[in-house]
Amino acid sequence: MWRYPGDRSADYTDINHWVELAKLFERGKFDSMFIADLVGYFDVYGGNVDSALRTASQLPINDPTTLVSAMSVATENLGFGVTAGVFYEHPYTFARRMSSLDHLTNGRVGWNVVTGYLPSALRNMGQQDIPHDKRYDYADEYLEVLYKLWEGSWEDDAVVKDKANDVYADPTKVHEINHHGEYFDVPGIHLCEPSPQRTPVIFQAGTSPRGIKFAAENAEAIFVTGPTPELVAPQVKKVRDALEAAGRGRYDARIFMMLTAITANTKQEAWDKYHDYERYASTEGALTLYSGWIGTDLSKYDLDQPLDGIDSNAIQSTAANMQKVTGDDGRRWTVRDIAVRRAIGGNSPVVVGSGEQVADELQRIAELTDVDGFNLAYVTNPGTFEDIIDYVVPILQERGVYQTEYTPGTLRNKLFGKGDYLNPNHRGYRYKVSK
Repeated sequence: MWRYPGDRSADYTDINHWVELAKLFERGKFDSMFIADLVGYFDVYGGNVDSALRTASQLPINDPTTLVSAMSVATENLGFGVTAGVFYEHPYTFARRMSSLDHLTNGRVGWNVVTGYLPSALRNMGQQDIPHDKRYDYADEYLEVLYKLWEGSWEDDAVVKDKANDVYADPTKVHEINHHGEYFDVPGIHLCEPSPQRTPVIFQAGTSPRGIKFAAENAEAIFVTGPTPELVAPQVKKVRDALEAAGRGRYDARIFMMLTAITANTKQEAWDKYHDYERYASTEGALTLYSGWIGTDLSKYDLDQPLDGIDSNAIQSTAANMQKVTGDDGRRWTVRDIAVRRAIGGNSPVVVGSGEQVADELQRIAELTDVDGFNLAYVTNPGTFEDIIDYVVPILQERGVYQTEYTPGTLRNKLFGKGDYLNPNHRGYRYKVSK
């Protein structure tokens, strides 16, 4: 949608664009700004990267962590969830990057843990494609190293700043982690003193059986997605059940459903806007993304046949959901339906209506699915967000279901109201240094 008049997506290389976007989100009292990321590129559709380049399908793309410091200076409360894959950077150096951001944002940073699904990323890192579930085994140890560094290396009072005796940090209170595992050997200490949250808020989006287990043990904010709320509801229940199975409370993680909202002053104006968007939406771009998401080249499919028999090594939940979805007539969606209907909204429900109608639907979906909130995708940037803030947020605030002021403190405290550090029943807490 970068071609749409007024869309600023192509300004992604301008830091002022990101700063203004962060200010907009804070004006709307959003909890956090979630920035997706890829190290690879979409080259499944047509067997090459040409379509991704032509349609700007998440390419080109910059490193999202470089944006956070500037945006945090321009805001006081907005959180920042940045995506980073476990296969593309050693945990020792990544631990320092996230601790640095946690310091510089005063504890407003979160990390969206991804195991990756694009073969192009691993190929360009000199690695082989890894079976889906095996990626999570690797991620388990990656998180173990990070927890040991963030939670177990420096004691809370290790930094004394004793000028009289020339002691900044007490060496007896800084400990080597001595990690020796299947994938990593990290014997030493963390490079950073304890940051406001120590461990950043952990975001995760795995909804395969193995992904849900990983999320239940590690995540504090979990993203779910699906083409309809009815398909999302059982996902949410599985996640809540898994949280309990992992020894946590059913609501110890916030669950956010991806959703696209198109709104205006009236229902007719909103639908006029939707149809205007359709003129610019790229069906080739949609098929390029879907091919990468499900690991199957949709250019080889008859446009009028449903998707069948896809055993994905990519995003398994997307592949499964798209083989189930049907239209209002009960007919299963074809490849053409995916291209046309999902060129706007991607793999999420699209809600169109006045501010009040969208607010009604958000509340209905929250009740139906038991999600805690929404991961709002955009059609145009920043237009979609401006419309939601102007037309929908005030109505939700009037109904008492949306915050009018931020909770003080770190991102973790804003989300849960229970302080800055990991919940004692979280997996990472067990690595906390004992005095």
